[in-house]
Amino acid sequence: MKTKLSLTIEKEIIEIAKKYAKEKGQSLSDMIENYFKLITHERRKLKPNQLSPRVKRLRGIIKTDQKLVNKKTLTEELINEYDK
Repeated sequence: MKTKLSLTIEKEIIEIAKKYAKEKGQSLSDMIENYFKLITHERRKLKPNQLSPRVKRLRGIIKTDQKLVNKKTLTEELINEYDK
């Protein structure tokens, strides 16, 4: 279930974040929701039906023979990506 959230953020930050989200092909709401999912992943169990539609479409498209990266490394890489 989706619900509305009001945030108080500096106007300049919002404008920069909107441009960043647009460059990434996301809405600002999706970007913030995905960030919250990232930082709260250890506190809750994520069910497949809770994934955003974009993540659902991408899920399982990469096939590899190599051992997958562990969750800690993946989390660090995602945090680094969003901190840019």
